[in-house]
Amino acid sequence: MNKSAIPVQIRALIPTNAGTAVFLGNDEKVFTIYIDQAIGTAIGLYLNSVEKERPLTHDLLASVLTSLGAKVERVVINDFRNGIYYGRLIITAENELQQRKIIEIDARSSDCMAMAALQKSPIYVSGVVWDEVEDMQPLLEKLQKSGDTGDTEKDET
Repeated sequence: MNKSAIPVQIRALIPTNAGTAVFLGNDEKVFTIYIDQAIGTAIGLYLNSVEKERPLTHDLLASVLTSLGAKVERVVINDFRNGIYYGRLIITAENELQQRKIIEIDARSSDCMAMAALQKSPIYVSGVVWDEVEDMQPLLEKLQKSGDTGDTEKDET
């Protein structure tokens, strides 16, 4: 069993009929996680550092973490079962005595990606998940070249 973690980045956010396709990957491989449209929109706002009139839910969580002297150190997409990706938020907190605490919290993969985008934290994929996912780089390249995300994505969702 492969227990390593592979660093990935959000390569693209593409709207679909059912939400948003998040293309995650690196130079070796790209894979897709389908998420709710609202969180897809939030991730896009965070990646582009768009100012918002009022805080979104992930902004609230980030404010609470900051108030407690904590931050999202990294996120890990750590499992894939029954068509669902699972994630972990790895949070670090430091108290007034500079004692460091690491907290690991189970979270939806979409929320993990949103928090990573907001706090500019790295995203990792467990080796087990990485070995399971299909390389979607050719599809992403095709979508980016054609600019057409309609028909192709309907077949994928």
